[in-house]
Amino acid sequence: MNKTSILFTALTATQFACSDPAEETVEDLDPRIDKHSYSIPTEAVCTHLDLDLDVNFNNQVLTGTAHWSIETNGAADSIIFDINDLNITGITNGNEEKLKYRLGDHDPVMGQALVVYIAPNTEKVSIAYTTPPSAKALQWTKPEQTLGKIHPFLYTQSQAILARTWIPCQDSPGIRFTYNAQVTTPEGLMALMSATNPTAPNAENSYAFEMNQPVPAYLMALTVGDVVFEPIGERTGVYAEPGMIEKAAYEFANMDSMLVAAEALYGPYAWERYDLIVLPPSFPFGGMENPRLTFATPTIIAGDRSLTSLVAHELAHSWSGNLVTNATWDDFWLNEGFTVYFERRIMEALYGESYMAMLAELGYQDLEADVHQLTEMDQRADTKLKLNLEGRDPDDGMTDIAYEKGAYFLSMLEEKVGRERFDAFIKQYFEENAFKTMTTEKFITYLDSNLIYADSTKMVQTNYKEWIYEPGIPANCPKFNSDRFSKVNSTLIAWSDGTFEVDEINTDDWSTHEWLHFIRQISDTVPVARIAEFDQAFGLSTSGNSEILAAWFESTIPIGYETINAPLENFLTSVGRRKFLTPLYKALIEADPSGERARAIYAKARPGYHSVAVQSIDVITDWKE
Repeated sequence: MNKTSILFTALTATQFACSDPAEETVEDLDPRIDKHSYSIPTEAVCTHLDLDLDVNFNNQVLTGTAHWSIETNGAADSIIFDINDLNITGITNGNEEKLKYRLGDHDPVMGQALVVYIAPNTEKVSIAYTTPPSAKALQWTKPEQTLGKIHPFLYTQSQAILARTWIPCQDSPGIRFTYNAQVTTPEGLMALMSATNPTAPNAENSYAFEMNQPVPAYLMALTVGDVVFEPIGERTGVYAEPGMIEKAAYEFANMDSMLVAAEALYGPYAWERYDLIVLPPSFPFGGMENPRLTFATPTIIAGDRSLTSLVAHELAHSWSGNLVTNATWDDFWLNEGFTVYFERRIMEALYGESYMAMLAELGYQDLEADVHQLTEMDQRADTKLKLNLEGRDPDDGMTDIAYEKGAYFLSMLEEKVGRERFDAFIKQYFEENAFKTMTTEKFITYLDSNLIYADSTKMVQTNYKEWIYEPGIPANCPKFNSDRFSKVNSTLIAWSDGTFEVDEINTDDWSTHEWLHFIRQISDTVPVARIAEFDQAFGLSTSGNSEILAAWFESTIPIGYETINAPLENFLTSVGRRKFLTPLYKALIEADPSGERARAIYAKARPGYHSVAVQSIDVITDWKE
């Protein structure tokens, strides 16, 4: 038995019905680097994918073959892939010879290990498979759920570990590969991927893709639908349904300016093009940073370009996350903390310091709320930046802790060393670690060597590691004070105590951020009659701005403001963005602990939600099939 086989036995002792019972206790020999992947990249690793896919909307199935180029340590007798509910129909090597394989026991979070037995010199493994209609990454959207109401729509969401539900792969952020793909679609529907993309449908209904920069599996993305393309700049453009494209092009007209501002901060954009597609409203996130093609929710289209910081966020991921990637999901803050910090620097460069300060203040409010909530749930350990998600769904770590505490940590470092020095450090960090993965511990070493102790005359005096390894918000957290929010506070106080009547409140120059700040600060002691008067004056219950609407609902559900009942139900049954759904369903449950109203709405809405959202809302509503 060679080294691979010995390690393999230890790895699979609890996942396969196998061999010597004595080996089942040798847990310290588990060779997996990423505890959310069954793969052992030190033994055999994927380096390139040639993917053939056929998209069948009638059966809601993808039929495909994943042709993997692999590298081994020269002694490996197997390579391990991650799958979750895939139907494997055959596996061959580069000579089209059948290969033996076996499946591990199914884990509800991680799926299964697919162990393919190979010769030490094997360079190709081809896996033929089909996806089930229930594949968690795939959202098969019915025509009536789209804007056009004529054609169906498909999109994927692979982060964190859902790539394995539509491609047999080594589904770890620490493993990168290049890829080519050929996708066959129904007539008239265009396919797009996180790769080079077409700008118009073709008569053959077959689309070729190429991604020459290595990416991890969670950045694999596919969408198929009736979409059109509108260029913004030489390197940027927008895809959307035909009825949405004009609004989208207007809303995202500053994409080119964002790209130029980002490059001025931290170096050249490494992915050639930066395009964006507006997906149907069931998309569970605000945006997903798929390389070359950001997936975006239509809820950021406000008509006034006030929510485009989300685009800056996804663009920033082109450096932090896509270029330098967290090695495991325990290190998620390295992706998101850097990205939020970078996003705010882009917005500051475009719109000024006061605008950035509003974003930072709102972010701090979100951070405080998450720390409070996680502490109440006896999950205070999850308020650390470095997480321990072993045995849990990595989705549990995707809270505002990674985003906002991570960003504030970097702002603290900037305060300590000065912006000029800190910018030079971050630019160097991206350049020297491009297309590599990063653990928290490697980052600490890099930070110490290149910033904290880089110059003994400028040593940074800070116990920064408490930010990473201790829960809560450290005492030296930076403060951002927005003069624009100060004016909002004055207005709120005057209105709340009766000094101002509604018709005396001037909101003409308010952005979405000022509205959010105002709504969030409304006291629950304000009489319902005054809330109704305010609503009648400003139409908040029928706002076309999803951020304002969701904040208004969350603020008024607890006081039993019945005017929102119909628009709230309409919102929850037409929007699938988890950022909005989670607090609104929680508010409904708190207002009515029986859960009857929440579950009645959810019963109507659930079929249109993506599995990522369903997973969260099922728990909140105590949903039973």
